[in-house]
Amino acid sequence: MKKIIGLVLIVALSLFVFQSCRQYPSIRTAQAVDLDAFMGDWYVIANIPTFIEKGAHNAVESYSRQPDNVIDTTFRFNKDSLTGPEKEYNPTGYVTDDPSNAEWKMQFLWPFKSEYIIVYVDPAYKYTIIGRTKRDYVWIMAREAKIDDSDLQRLISIAVEEGYDRSLIQVIPHG
Repeated sequence: MKKIIGLVLIVALSLFVFQSCRQYPSIRTAQAVDLDAFMGDWYVIANIPTFIEKGAHNAVESYSRQPDNVIDTTFRFNKDSLTGPEKEYNPTGYVTDDPSNAEWKMQFLWPFKSEYIIVYVDPAYKYTIIGRTKRDYVWIMAREAKIDDSDLQRLISIAVEEGYDRSLIQVIPHG
């Protein structure tokens, strides 16, 4: 039994290392992010969801800047309906590319940190797109819970230009 467990662990570790070493095309990053302007509430308008976000409604990500480019984050949403139970997560963001401030690491569980790239933010800090080099997840966010369909389609087109599959992007319901 110990040999089987050992073998499973070796295979899992090998797959993790292989996946970590795999090369992906570079992804656009915002040229310069004013962290103070970026702070506050962002409504998740559309995304390719992570497993915890499936069925999310009323999704909002809130950022608060701390010393040393640490970002306190609150992600909250209603599960499976507009009035479903509220879920809340509190990862910590770490800005990793001073002076552009567009590349972060997001830590939900110590010691693991996930890539978090500000692909796009408009000059008025009204819209943003957060992505990852793997193109596995994307978040299209706005300062308001509802945006014009033309703005949403333009933001989705930016994500698609960066290599995201349009068919995987889901609109998040907001009440």
